Amino acid sequence: MTDIQYGPLPQVMRPLLNKFYRAHHAPMRAGSAEQLWVAKNNDILAALCLKPIAQGHWLTGLFVAPTERRQHIASTLIGHAVAQISGPIWLFCHPELVAFYQRLGFQPCSVLPEPLADRLTRYSQTKSLVALAR
Repeated sequence: MTDIQYGPLPQVMRPLLNKFYRAHHAPMRAGSAEQLWVAKNNDILAALCLKPIAQGHWLTGLFVAPTERRQHIASTLIGHAVAQISGPIWLFCHPELVAFYQRLGFQPCSVLPEPLADRLTRYSQTKSLVALAR
């Protein structure tokens, strides 16, 4: 297997990332204002997006191709991305994923920037989510 490369994906390649999400029936989409990060060999294996918000970033769109899971690709990709970011990073996750993110330095967060607090309130009407910050 080819070595996995981790790094930012240029905005001009955003359609390729959205194709990756669609191919796996993932509901995520890469926005034009977001930093895009991928793990790849010949193909994209995993991705995440960092959206600038309130002097920090909101981590969204983390997805690993099902055939590539349980190989530490997500944690390595997050590590590469957050190492390049200054300021806080927030994310929302399902309760069963809290321990995974805590191992990466994220902690439960009760105070969020207003735009994220509003989103969490809306999202929480239909699913159980935990806000974390690093």
